[in-house]
Amino acid sequence: MIRRRDFITLLGGSAAAWPIAGRAQQAAMPVIGLLDQRSPEALADRLRGFREGLRDAGLVEGQSVAIEYRWGDNKMDRVPELAADLVRRQVAVIAATGGIPSALAAKVATTTIPVVFVVSEDPVSLGLVASLARPGGNLTGINFVSAELTAKRLELLRELVPTIARVAVLVNPANVPNTESTLRDVDVAARAMGLQIQVLKARTIGEINAAFATFGRERPDALFVGLDAFLNSRRTQLVNLAARHGLPASYGVRDYAEAGGLMSYGASIVDAWRQVGSYAGRIVKGAKPADLPVVQSSKFELVINIQTARMLDLTVPDKLLAAADEVIE
Repeated sequence: MIRRRDFITLLGGSAAAWPIAGRAQQAAMPVIGLLDQRSPEALADRLRGFREGLRDAGLVEGQSVAIEYRWGDNKMDRVPELAADLVRRQVAVIAATGGIPSALAAKVATTTIPVVFVVSEDPVSLGLVASLARPGGNLTGINFVSAELTAKRLELLRELVPTIARVAVLVNPANVPNTESTLRDVDVAARAMGLQIQVLKARTIGEINAAFATFGRERPDALFVGLDAFLNSRRTQLVNLAARHGLPASYGVRDYAEAGGLMSYGASIVDAWRQVGSYAGRIVKGAKPADLPVVQSSKFELVINIQTARMLDLTVPDKLLAAADEVIE
C-alpha cells in the first residue's frame, strides 16, 4: 500500500519528468531543411502547397516534423552557405525549392543527406540525377518545364496579339542553364512563327529598369519574360513597367498574372511545391531518393488578366478565354 506522502512524492517526480520527456520527444522530431534564395513574403501560396504535400505523406509541421527555413533574401551568393548550414544541422532531408541555384548548392553541399529539388530544366542535363526513372543518388525531385511549353507560351501570346512581329525576351544571365535553354527554345519557336527576337538581360533591379528603358527607345511589340526565381521575386516591378510602356507581356507562372500581368502559361508551381513536400515527407518516413523517380509536372495553367487586356486595348479572343484556367476580372 502506498502512503499518501509517498504517492505525492511519486506524483511530483513524474510531473517533473513530463517536461523532460516532452523535450526529448521534440528533440527527436525529424527536421526538414527548406532552402530558397528568395524571401518568404512572396511565397505564401507555395509554402501552403509544400505543407499540403507533407500532410499527404502523413506529416504536420510542428507536430510530427520540424522545418528549418533558410532564405537567401534574393542574394544568390548566400545560397551555398545556407545549404552548408543545413548540412551542419544534419537535417533529415533538404527541400531545395529555389530552382536550379538551390538544387546545385544542395548537391555540392552533401552526398549523403537526401535532397528534393524543383527545377525548370532537365535534371539529367544539369547533373542532378542519373536518369528520371532512376535518380541513382541522394537527389530526386520535380521538373516542371520543357521546350514545348516555351513554344506554346509564344504561340498563345501571338494568338492574343496577332499583330506582333518583334518580341523582347528578358532573362537573368546569372541563371546560366535556364537562360541558355530559354533563349535556345524561344529562338526556335520564334523562327517557326516568323517573329524577330530581341534579347535583354537583367540580374539586378537596376538592370531591369535599364532593360525597360531600352524597350522605351526601341519599341518591341511584346515582352516574353523567362522563368527565373529572381525575376519572379521582382514581378510587381516587371508588371508595372510593362504597363507603363504599354507592352503586352507573357510570363511563365501565374504569380505575374495575379500581380497584374497580361497572361501566364506554365506548370502549376504550387502543385510542384506540393509534390516536393510529399517526396520530402516520404523520405522522412524511410523512402530513398534513389528509388523515387523525378516527377514531370502534368498540371499546366493558362491565366489571363482581362483588366490588363482592356488597359492595353486588347480584345481577348473567345477561344482563348474558353481555354483559360482562370480569367482575372
